[in-house]
Amino acid sequence: MAIEYEQGYMIVAVNNSTTDYVKCAQVLAHSLKAHEPDAKICLLTDKSVSDPVFDIIKHLPYGNTSQLTWQLDLDWQVFFASPFRETIKLEADMLIASPINHWFSAMRILPVCLTVGCYNYHGQRSKTRAYRRVFDDNNLLDVYNAVTYWRLSNEAREFFLTVKNIFQHWPIYMSAIKGGADQLPNTDLAYAIAVELLGKESFYIPQATYPQIVHMKPAVAQTSGRWDHELTWEIDQAQVRINGFAQVGAVHYHEKLLAQDFTPYYVG
Repeated sequence: MAIEYEQGYMIVAVNNSTTDYVKCAQVLAHSLKAHEPDAKICLLTDKSVSDPVFDIIKHLPYGNTSQLTWQLDLDWQVFFASPFRETIKLEADMLIASPINHWFSAMRILPVCLTVGCYNYHGQRSKTRAYRRVFDDNNLLDVYNAVTYWRLSNEAREFFLTVKNIFQHWPIYMSAIKGGADQLPNTDLAYAIAVELLGKESFYIPQATYPQIVHMKPAVAQTSGRWDHELTWEIDQAQVRINGFAQVGAVHYHEKLLAQDFTPYYVG
């Protein structure tokens, strides 16, 4: 892989029949540039996209070969596609609510650094386990792939090749997981299995408050349904507030259709 910049952000956006992930990626990139105008952003996609908010647009180096639900086994390709020596991968359905470039220096003490746990919109670490029972039942690290750091290294290569193997042999791995019969493929779980195999102490910084992911799934946000129907939100000069609480870091808004509502605030 050719290194074009020392560090930057990568967003993966592969559309499916229900979600325009490219639109989500555009909103995310604009929200990031609003706080970090000089940030370098690479879009990884299988579509023809033209938007100057992306400094680099790359196609999946191994193509869209997925046979799995939601095409999630494409994630491992990010390592081979990244044009950066240090990369922070961001999940497409997020907003950046404050500068996050300091995360590079915080996380580079590890070759690969994963997000562990999440926060609610009050700024408190979430204690709900409603979506994490399979992690708890199997003593897996509470991984969220929404923000993933790696630097070019043998360790990062091994991690992403392990993720590839897990997705391509999903039934075998899931047969060893308690409660696995009812689990659909998902990237968080694949990451957690990978670090369990490779030694999870090498992939996260205990007690760290970064990266900070604000999750807006109902159980975390304590809503009965869609959070945007029950809570107020506003975006003012790239500052995001939910029910009056100013957000920091990355806000995982979860409801993908909200990208359309956010577009006028960032894209115009």
